[in-house]
Amino acid sequence: MVQYDVLVVDDSVFMRKIISDLIASEPEFRVAGTARNGREAVELVKELQPHVVTMDVEMPEMNGLEALRAIMRERPTPVIMLSSLTQEGAAETIRALEWGAFDFVGKPSGSISLDLHKVKSLLIEKLHAAVKAKLGPPPGRPLPALGRRADERPAASPRKQGSHSTVFSHIAAIGTSTGGPRALHQVLSAMPSDFPGPVVIVQHMPPNFTKSLAERLDSISPLRVTEAAEGDVLESGRAYLAPGGFHMSIARHGSNGYKVHLSREEPRGGHRPSVDVLFESLLPLKELKRHIVLMTGMGSDGAKGMQALRKAGAVTTIAESEETCVVYGMPRAAVNLDCVTDIVPLHGIAGKLMQAVGMRL
Repeated sequence: MVQYDVLVVDDSVFMRKIISDLIASEPEFRVAGTARNGREAVELVKELQPHVVTMDVEMPEMNGLEALRAIMRERPTPVIMLSSLTQEGAAETIRALEWGAFDFVGKPSGSISLDLHKVKSLLIEKLHAAVKAKLGPPPGRPLPALGRRADERPAASPRKQGSHSTVFSHIAAIGTSTGGPRALHQVLSAMPSDFPGPVVIVQHMPPNFTKSLAERLDSISPLRVTEAAEGDVLESGRAYLAPGGFHMSIARHGSNGYKVHLSREEPRGGHRPSVDVLFESLLPLKELKRHIVLMTGMGSDGAKGMQALRKAGAVTTIAESEETCVVYGMPRAAVNLDCVTDIVPLHGIAGKLMQAVGMRL
């Protein structure tokens, strides 16, 4: 049996022990080493060449974000961040994902907590995915220069020059999971402010994290990007991200409008928000030209919804190609259902959507 080496990084002796024990309980993984701070982590990655790293964020000497940046520059390795579930922790995690972290696991109640045992299955699942993942440079722009602070806030949002209207004939819907924040960064940064319809998005993420992700995407996209709220009336040239912990669906509003509905119904396939729930809500809206996208992610969420939409007359059904997916799970499931009109690399998805709605590239 193949064993994968994991480097555990945390400034707490107690947490290093807890995390190491969780990992060692899975026969396919062994803890190759531990590090007390980011500086040690960078050196041990070069020395031990582990298959994957678990990385705390707040550490002395060099924090997790700075260490991640150095690792992705010097020896790219899948890194799973261990994040607090606070708003500040969420913002740090979004930056980590943008800078190349594979994924994250939330710490249930702080940095020293036996509650971490509750996330054992999630951590192991993400370790399994990480060792099979493809790494690439962060999209859109290079990593911050080494002289910049790793916790520096993103630049102010670009001026939103597009006109917004509640009357439109196109709608785009995007579903994604592992690797999604970086993929959304690339797609939404290339979308024009005058896109002639709304963009509705499900990214598998807990509460707080989706709010931070929406703020970050808004800062780089010509579209106005917000975390969706109950009753939001959809407008063209805007993107709406489903909030963590809620299913998002789209319903008719009045004679010619559409609004967001959020619910806390049971998770679908383990997910809330669920891509399938969003996609299925578009089935009755046959008066709209529907453009459906599935990007990188584990599992198959969204594939059946895409299949149903294709049968119901969706104009465009796009699956991100395997070559650019961090995890080729959700798009593969759709391809296997033979419901995909276009298989497109990540850097071509925005252009394909623009082409589908009749915009010039």
